[in-house]
Amino acid sequence: MADAHDYHPVDTLANTARTTLQTTIAGAVFAGAQNTLRKQNVGAMGILTRSGGLIAVYAGVGALYQFSRDSAANLRQKEGAVNEAIGGFVGGTVLGLARRSIPFMLGAGVCTASIMAAWNVTKGVSGGEYTEEFAEDEVERREALKKLRRRPIQETIDQLGEGRGIYAPGYEERRRERLLAKYGVDVGEAQGQK
Repeated sequence: MADAHDYHPVDTLANTARTTLQTTIAGAVFAGAQNTLRKQNVGAMGILTRSGGLIAVYAGVGALYQFSRDSAANLRQKEGAVNEAIGGFVGGTVLGLARRSIPFMLGAGVCTASIMAAWNVTKGVSGGEYTEEFAEDEVERREALKKLRRRPIQETIDQLGEGRGIYAPGYEERRRERLLAKYGVDVGEAQGQK
């Protein structure tokens, strides 16, 4: 397990470029959907001419969020909810820029910062501990779950019977005796066994 103070700096510019590209594509998809739902025919370029602002807002939110989040992490030299809150606030203020309202800009920033910090603390939808002290190696965790649910082979054979890949020790000998008693055929001799 890594020490809590081991921090590895992140590549801010590469992450920002990747996130900006992803959010720009998401904005273009939403702009395209908005373009197709218009009553008047604006053509294919309507995505840029009519909904270009939406694409710019998505790109700006993604770029500013990722850049400020990674910059805060590199400056503080630790990961955590504070970095997410800083990134969320700066990214959320872009939403207010489109409305041209400082109160809306600050409110959107605080709301986005709260959501991103809460997302980080709760580890998203799946949940989990905030601290990594209790983090377990994924393979070890799955092996422990397998052992917890593993049944003894005798219980499995009692319920399902032998065959289909489930064989108890001594199966070949029991099979040989069963075939010899029922059909009079010694399978061991036929296969060249002694």
